[in-house]
Amino acid sequence: MPGFPIIDTHVHLTDIDRLGYEGLRAEAPALYKSFDLQRFHEASSAVDLEAFLFMEVCVDTPYRAREAGWVTELAAEDSRLQGMIVSAAIESGTAVESELEAYAANPLVKGVRRLLQSEADDFGARSGFIEGLRCLPKHQLSFDICIAERQLPAVIEMVRACPDVSFMLDHVAKPRIKEGEIEPWRSHIVTLAEMPNVVCKVSGMVTEADHESWTRDDLRPYFDHIFETFGFDRVAFGGDWFVSELATTYPEWIATVDWATEGCSDDERRKLYCENARAFYRLESGGRS
Repeated sequence: MPGFPIIDTHVHLTDIDRLGYEGLRAEAPALYKSFDLQRFHEASSAVDLEAFLFMEVCVDTPYRAREAGWVTELAAEDSRLQGMIVSAAIESGTAVESELEAYAANPLVKGVRRLLQSEADDFGARSGFIEGLRCLPKHQLSFDICIAERQLPAVIEMVRACPDVSFMLDHVAKPRIKEGEIEPWRSHIVTLAEMPNVVCKVSGMVTEADHESWTRDDLRPYFDHIFETFGFDRVAFGGDWFVSELATTYPEWIATVDWATEGCSDDERRKLYCENARAFYRLESGGRS
């Protein structure tokens, strides 16, 4: 484990009795259950957590605002829950403004994610989506990109069209680790990393590997490429709990990231595990700067 407290930028929590998750029920029935703070506390008890951020769980559209309210209540129970990334209808273009204005009234809301991985490959590059993304900076909100690896060309186009938007690339763009394929992911990552408004979240890699038999060496080429292309000034740690439990435990994932960063300086590891997250999601003052 790191010798200092860490910030986890990617923690999922659910309450199936209070909120609707039909997409989760359909796509990942094994995860269709409530994962509450108590379960997260148990999973992370061996980890020194300075802070963590809630990541939206593709809640049904009518429950989006209610999810944000629920997470706000949870933050009152655990002061380490210092922010959330919520879901919004970015594809509605400038019509998303009213939704963003409502979110912006809550200082815990740090960013938005509209899940792209299940959409058409060009969904994020369509004109309406671009218009919606361009509304984010005025509300001081970032955008988390969650895609399948095949969608990287469209995402590169999307990011180029939005130079003023701060982007976080989730799960290193979900390369095909299970198949041992690194191209064209590697080449696309080089292109994306050239854009200074993108930070890469080191998360979700084990669930792209073989859930039952993955090894650290399976992940090594992907770790190395991300650290080489983005550098330690533009990477952030994410645990991806509870989805990560399909393939690993919370402490084991952190131990794997530790292994991947052996030989790195203490300064580099602090950037990965906490400092970059604090800066990107504006956690220094507990609100928007």
